[in-house]
Amino acid sequence: MAGSVAGPAAGSAAAIRQAEIAVEQVYVDRVYARLAELRSEAVAMRDKGYERGHGAAGEAMLEQATMLFERDVMVRHASRLLQALDAESEGLVFGRLDLVGGETIYVGRLGIRDAEFDTLVVDWRAPAAAPFYEATADEPMGVIRRRVIRCSGQSVVDIDDDLLITADVPEHIRVVGEGALLASMTRARGTAMRDILATIQREQHEAIRAPAGGVTEITGGPGTGKTAVALHRVAHLLYRDRKRMGGAGVLVIGPSPTFMNYISRVLPSMGEDTADLRALGELLDGESSVRVDPAEVGEIKGTDRMRRVLSRAVRDTPPGAPTEFRVVYRGGVVKLGPEELAKLRRKVHNRVKTPNGAYGPAAEVLLDALWHKHRRFADPAVVGEEKEMFNDLVDRTEFRRFLVDWWPLVRPADVLGWLADPERLARAGQRVLSPTEVELLSRSWRQDGWSVADVALLDELRVLLGQPARRRRRGAEPQTLAGFDRGAPVRRRRPEHYDEYSHLVVDESQDLSPMQWRMVGRRGRYASWTLVGDPLQSSWPDLAEAAGAKDEALREAGRRRAFTLRTNYRNSAEIFALAVRVMAPEAPATEFPRAVRSTGIEPVVRQVGPAALESATVDGARELLSLVDGTVGVVTTMARTDEVRAWLADLLADERLHVVGSLESKGMEYDGVLVLEPAELIAESSSGRRTLYVALTRATQRLTVLATDPSWLPGN
Repeated sequence: MAGSVAGPAAGSAAAIRQAEIAVEQVYVDRVYARLAELRSEAVAMRDKGYERGHGAAGEAMLEQATMLFERDVMVRHASRLLQALDAESEGLVFGRLDLVGGETIYVGRLGIRDAEFDTLVVDWRAPAAAPFYEATADEPMGVIRRRVIRCSGQSVVDIDDDLLITADVPEHIRVVGEGALLASMTRARGTAMRDILATIQREQHEAIRAPAGGVTEITGGPGTGKTAVALHRVAHLLYRDRKRMGGAGVLVIGPSPTFMNYISRVLPSMGEDTADLRALGELLDGESSVRVDPAEVGEIKGTDRMRRVLSRAVRDTPPGAPTEFRVVYRGGVVKLGPEELAKLRRKVHNRVKTPNGAYGPAAEVLLDALWHKHRRFADPAVVGEEKEMFNDLVDRTEFRRFLVDWWPLVRPADVLGWLADPERLARAGQRVLSPTEVELLSRSWRQDGWSVADVALLDELRVLLGQPARRRRRGAEPQTLAGFDRGAPVRRRRPEHYDEYSHLVVDESQDLSPMQWRMVGRRGRYASWTLVGDPLQSSWPDLAEAAGAKDEALREAGRRRAFTLRTNYRNSAEIFALAVRVMAPEAPATEFPRAVRSTGIEPVVRQVGPAALESATVDGARELLSLVDGTVGVVTTMARTDEVRAWLADLLADERLHVVGSLESKGMEYDGVLVLEPAELIAESSSGRRTLYVALTRATQRLTVLATDPSWLPGN
């Protein structure tokens, strides 16, 4: 390869590279010129659309409606086109294929034709672009040279080539570069994940283009590109079936807001901004949580046993509900006492599925009990008719007030709040929760605000409680384009607790608890799925229980297909060797991906005394900031994050520095990583060494470990 030439030849190689860059710049300039033309046409179309319908007040009603509809369609189409053109303008052209027979294909973020409808750029999702990702030296698919073009703005700054057919290469085809993928891994990380359109590898491309239906599971170790593959798969599915996928919607679920913010720019960078991105703590409309429970509490909340606890809790008597009802009827007092009311409450629950929809049945049961009590003890001469008594009592304010207090509408947050009472929780958790578990849970719910694990419980309670019938709002009209800001994206407003998504992506799926699988499953009742994960990185202790909950969530999803990514592109071989050494007691060597990039820079492991940990952390973070151009992550236990942020308060003025807890580090990557107290990370939860394995594999270039206890490293 030209990049490896030394001495005088290196100058020649540099000249060839610059000449080839100049060739590509001419073509890229042509593409951007056409892009400018298309954008001007789209602006004109949008403006013309806004002009349609003005002055139509005197038209017939049908003609006016037709003109407004045509206006909305025109503006919608033009706005979407403008949005796509603007989103894809950065790095629009990133690939070139030189084929046997002399044909040349340019690959980019968007398909573009010239004014004569000849193809200038092939959309990366189109079948014609497949050889860019799938061709190999063993199966070149007619590709002689594959070139990756790297741009900054509209300027070509570098190129990298692969020569796939070496025999009878035409003289005009010159090969430069050292391989686009490995070159991309040396670039500094920013605060957001980049798309990998130019560097998708064949095993990744197969997963991206898998059929839409059923369940596609993508597994792989750290740095194999699982998340990027899943997001590119979303873009591909929307391109291939936009009407179905875009209409019902795509939901992307990740472990934390930190992670979702990190990946949030990937889809828009490919022209797709219709997918919903939510962290697990944001899945329930009206609730949002970032607080993570201590491991021993979160593991109780996530277990499937909580279904029984919550089912009992919604049947319990609400706090403050009246325990007695007295009414005067026909000169006599009819009374229902505590035991009778408790029996009637059980009767109502046995009749209905959800208590919030049982106001009517509760009234009927009460009236029936009052009638039988009245008929049993009243003078036969004044008993009267049952219907007459019902009509009388239903109209009484005292009865209606009692019914509202005795059978109130209950919110999920109400029920979970009631369980902060240890006695009530012990009653609901009888033969399900131990006394220790009751104490841990009730103490947790006495805190302010819900945790991420609580959101799944609130969602379960939402279903158990049900919803009362809602009144239709007067004057509600379908959303139209009229009155929208020019150029604003048009989004379909989805109803609360929407469960009709066409496709769900679940990232870090190995971490979902059984209760979270139930919550996620409700959003994918009619969906196809893409699941992304790595069992070796799981933070959920009972893998069998979680697998059962996952199977139940996917029961109606159809066929399953699996893809395993086996190449670690993120970590250097030196860094990953340390991570594998840490995990060796728990997994055979065959379970780990292969790190293909070597830097010659070994991880730094420093043993420090407890009193020196703070100063060593400050020095270590400062050192990494000086050694890498991109981001630096400091990974500690969830319990220590605030403490460590205080230590590094002065350095955090540098936006490249991030302090994250062990769970927050999931899916993230940094140029330099400082891991604190690995023994504490192991002891933090029952997932043990898997937590430390995640922390150690966040680094792309440099890794430093600070430890006061050497027991974390096998062999010490």
